[in-house]
Amino acid sequence: MRVVIAEDSVLLRAGLIKVLETSGFEVAAAVGEADGLLAAVRAHRPDAAIVDVRMPPGFTDEGVRAALVMRHEAPDVAVLLLSQYVEERYAADLLSTRTRGIGYLLKDRVADVSAFLDALRRVASGGTALDPEVVSQLLLRRHRGPLDRLTPREKEVLALMAEGRSNAGIAAALVVSESAVAKHINGIFAKLDLPHAEGDHRRVLAVLRFLGGET
Repeated sequence: MRVVIAEDSVLLRAGLIKVLETSGFEVAAAVGEADGLLAAVRAHRPDAAIVDVRMPPGFTDEGVRAALVMRHEAPDVAVLLLSQYVEERYAADLLSTRTRGIGYLLKDRVADVSAFLDALRRVASGGTALDPEVVSQLLLRRHRGPLDRLTPREKEVLALMAEGRSNAGIAAALVVSESAVAKHINGIFAKLDLPHAEGDHRRVLAVLRFLGGET
């Protein structure tokens, strides 16, 4: 898997390169600013880009804005955002443009190499991976609309879906059967008014509804 890294911290950038290369990834480019990210993606067409949210020169949302441009120019390139703090709106910004191949993790999660690599692989394969802290804050902030129709267990299942877990992973986390998880997910789809239709990714649409707090 070919990856581009955009991270202004020299130490973290070097650490990411070492972790990825020793795990069998090809690091096509590693840059320290947003313009470099766009140039690297155009030159190398990687499978995924790991992008710091805040980058030079303003250290606000340069990474996110570059990622949005990248998603328009190269929609098949997955994006894994890294942030020092929980800023869940950035994940929502990217999900609003395309609902596949997006992840958002706190930088502390990189220390758990296995979980970090799992998230990267999941995002590169077209899935989602949201940091549990982001999910927790979203749960606290969403109080109205269709989400209120969900039972406490369904909200737990949806939160774990938002983290990017499979049915088997959700079942293991909640200590229930996979068939029970499937029933909860079907209930979530029904209550969020997400009827089955060919071509729709209802799982991702449910997470998008969760992120946006749509009514």
